[in-house]
Amino acid sequence: MIYKKYCFLFFVLLCFQNILAQKKEGKNIDAAKAEKLNEVVISSLHINDSLLNAPASIGILSKKDLMQNNTTDISTVVNTIPGVFMQSANFTTSRISIRGIGARTTYGTNKIRAFYGSIPLTSGNSETVIDDIDLENIGQIEIIKGPLSSVYGAGLGGAIIISPQLLKIQGQNASISTVYGSFGLLKNTLNYSLNKESSSLNVSYHKLKTDGWRENSAYNREGITLAGELLKRKNSQLTYFSNYTYLKAFIPSSISKNVFENNPQAGAPTWVASKGFKEYKSTLAGLAYDFKINENLSNSSSVFINYKGSNEPRPFDILRQYTFATGARTQFSGNFKIKETQNQFIAGIEYFTDNYNGNTFENLYQQNNGLGSLQGNQLTETDQKRHFYNIFSQVRTLLSEQFEIQAGINYNKTEFELTNYNTSSTQKYSYDGILAPQFSLLFKPNTQRTLYFSVSRGFSLPATEETLTTEGTINTDIKPENGYNFETGGKFYFLNKNLYTEFALYRMQIKDLLVAKRIGDDQYVGINAGETFHQGLEIALKHNWQMNNFFLLNSYVSASIGNYEFKDFMDSGNDYSGNKLTGVAANKANAGLLLNTSSGLYFSADFQFVDEIPLNDANSDYSDAYNIVNLKTGYRFEILPQLTTHLAFGVNNLFDEKYTSLILPNAVAVGNNTPRYYYPGLPVNYYGSISLNYLF
Repeated sequence: MIYKKYCFLFFVLLCFQNILAQKKEGKNIDAAKAEKLNEVVISSLHINDSLLNAPASIGILSKKDLMQNNTTDISTVVNTIPGVFMQSANFTTSRISIRGIGARTTYGTNKIRAFYGSIPLTSGNSETVIDDIDLENIGQIEIIKGPLSSVYGAGLGGAIIISPQLLKIQGQNASISTVYGSFGLLKNTLNYSLNKESSSLNVSYHKLKTDGWRENSAYNREGITLAGELLKRKNSQLTYFSNYTYLKAFIPSSISKNVFENNPQAGAPTWVASKGFKEYKSTLAGLAYDFKINENLSNSSSVFINYKGSNEPRPFDILRQYTFATGARTQFSGNFKIKETQNQFIAGIEYFTDNYNGNTFENLYQQNNGLGSLQGNQLTETDQKRHFYNIFSQVRTLLSEQFEIQAGINYNKTEFELTNYNTSSTQKYSYDGILAPQFSLLFKPNTQRTLYFSVSRGFSLPATEETLTTEGTINTDIKPENGYNFETGGKFYFLNKNLYTEFALYRMQIKDLLVAKRIGDDQYVGINAGETFHQGLEIALKHNWQMNNFFLLNSYVSASIGNYEFKDFMDSGNDYSGNKLTGVAANKANAGLLLNTSSGLYFSADFQFVDEIPLNDANSDYSDAYNIVNLKTGYRFEILPQLTTHLAFGVNNLFDEKYTSLILPNAVAVGNNTPRYYYPGLPVNYYGSISLNYLF
């Protein structure tokens, strides 16, 4: 174990050695030869268009970052951002937490809002899924940490903004790529892009499959994405997005500590016997129209639909779910002067309606002669309609060349209707309107340095299972979680913009903590059980070193040191106040390097350290800390002036570390069995890829 921990120290020292070597040798790299760290442009949903001018901690994953590994698993690249922790098992079961918020969610991701372009990926049930979108169809991902923007609504942990991939140069482009790897991994992608003065088009198809390395873990996903622009004019354009996904993934489920240590490839016996799986079809589509009204005022309006139908045979029942969501958003932005003070603003409204229908049926797999799940009689049927709207505004005031302030507010109103067909009852309920203000102060000593301070309030609405009583009716006593975030940070360029560093120091207290208590195989009761406390420090460094005319070295280091704990938490008569927050590692670190050559050869290495994770609220069990090292090498070259080829080979989990890729927090022991907390991560695995790209 010791030699693995030294790997991290090696990467850190190497990154800083590069910086010191330049200073010591007195090198002054010619700006024309060095690949500078470009100013990062962020989504148009922000009031700023530059990361440096945003008084918030925003993690950015560029196209190059997203393609760094094997282009199949988004969790690998998301985890390079400090303060963000994505756990994933077999691609289908994943959970994203930001600064510890969302870590106790049993399955899936909530308390975080996500957008694909201007289309919400977060359902009315508060669930967020970003895995369906193929990495090769994404141009950039922004992860806003904390409730630091008033324009995104209900996202206590933050927001994720995914930008579709569009061709940026005039002309046509076609590409094909294949990835082949361990455990039957195979991914094929076809892409065609067209960009003209008046319109653009990007259409992409992908198919991803793996046999899986555990019992009952085969996976198959295919999808098609269409995105582009129409009616492009000097002052306006119409943007369209759509994505269709079909998925069928068998579920090995979680296992006990003893099985994890001795036979991690095993699946949970009942899931293996029932051949449990998840299957769904999902479609999302939207139109956005951007229009410049005059020099001082613009409008961006969008409409969208989102449909998902799923079938999930489980040992204890078969779950069928259907969700259909529609919505619209309009946002005005512009600038104005008060005396000699320059101001910018954003103001708008967002409306969202979500219709959910869920049915459960008996699973008679034990009577099916070993053939897996068999549907029996219907057990339950629930229908929920949820409506909400956000009214938001934000103002940026430039007090001088060095000082600016930002202030914003969001007002949310949510109401829903629940029909329980077992009891033939229908209930309507609405939460009181919620105001979420934000205030920020930004100081820029020069054009390459920024210091900021912000305070903001966030909230998260309960998911469906958190709103119900034991009888399946709405619990009118349940309240949304809410809390204030205090944060200070800085962003700095050094060494002729070849070194970028940032830090963020934050403190947040969450009140009315939502707890979904499991009372059956698929039954939960929600309560507001207390408060949690989140504070920490995040650091990130990125560095470019033009070693000579042949070698260019890119390196990065990121780390988050946190203290997440229950401040005041009583559950079933147990006092967990002062305990560590369940389901998340308080400390995490990443480092990596990419050595490029002018010939097209490259080599990359990245490292991740994750600290131990409390498995239950009592803190009686912890998962072990772990270290993961990934390596990749490749060669880019031209076959023809317009045809480029990329060959690559990589190995993930180089030292075959046994680790938990996802934990099931507060797993309940059944009978004499021990709790099944563990989803084991992949052992050492290999992959190779080839891609062809033709520019017309």
